[in-house]
Amino acid sequence: MQAFLTLEIALPAIISIRQLSKIYASGFHALKSVDLDIERGEIFALLGPNGAGKTTLINIVCGIVRLSSGRVLADGHDIVSDYRAARGKIGLVPQELSTDAFETVWSTVSFSRGLFGKPPDDAYIEKVLRELSLWDKKDNMIMTLSGGMKRRVLIAKALSHEPQILFLDEPTAGVDVELRQGMWQMVRRLRDSGVTIILTTHYIEEAEEMADRIGVISKGELIVVEDKAVLMRKLGKKQLTLSLRAPLLRIPDALAGLPLELTEGGHALLYTFDTQQDETGIADLLKRLAGLGIEFKDLHSSESSLEDIFVSLVHAGKPTHARVSA
Repeated sequence: MQAFLTLEIALPAIISIRQLSKIYASGFHALKSVDLDIERGEIFALLGPNGAGKTTLINIVCGIVRLSSGRVLADGHDIVSDYRAARGKIGLVPQELSTDAFETVWSTVSFSRGLFGKPPDDAYIEKVLRELSLWDKKDNMIMTLSGGMKRRVLIAKALSHEPQILFLDEPTAGVDVELRQGMWQMVRRLRDSGVTIILTTHYIEEAEEMADRIGVISKGELIVVEDKAVLMRKLGKKQLTLSLRAPLLRIPDALAGLPLELTEGGHALLYTFDTQQDETGIADLLKRLAGLGIEFKDLHSSESSLEDIFVSLVHAGKPTHARVSA
């Protein structure tokens, strides 16, 4: 029997950023030696507080802002020395709803395609509009559309030249919950079609719901890059809440040193433990409580959300275990 050897060939990152820095004329250091690889076909969420450098990073990759130092490749093309080819690979949906108010949906999306030197392709434009639930609005002037529909038009314009990379800068800002859910489904469909998605968001649940990997940026520094599930497993904490039969005025000295907190006016004990440890310490805690005659009537556990992890990382303020994927 003939044996076949299958080799997995790692494709280069679709975006490769090395030692990227940006210092504005005022002296403000917006980005500080950022290293980052975005993998093909992933949804990458970039999180950070206002002024952290998210939009500056996106605008540099998209050719809107000039870098001070470093190098950026978009699908193998240098954004400075080969900017036309690089820009042709990228679609950008900005935060602002800036659209041609008196143009129709069809004409503005078709015009955007032409700006990138692409030949007319009515079938492709129709496909994009249908996927974004805009086909029945194709002859409407943009000024007549709702905010959610206008944001979809911006996405259609960004996709008009068939980019391989799509930046979504706060894609659901000002969009109601129902439309936000629809937007998430649309982004997943785009990813499934082969488009790499990079999004910034203030909605932590959006990153938790959609992203394959998370990057956190603070004060111009990329402080962590990690798979979402791995990040939550590494940095997440679990908590056990014990509802007491009789309230306590304080935590007994015999329990000193344990990660315990008295909550609900003394009616509950909150025990925090590390999900990575082999021993949670819960059995020892329950044994100690029984020995002290402290009875509880109910208990339940909860796990840290991505928001908890994000807040703790930003407050730490320094890069911890940031890495660049191979």
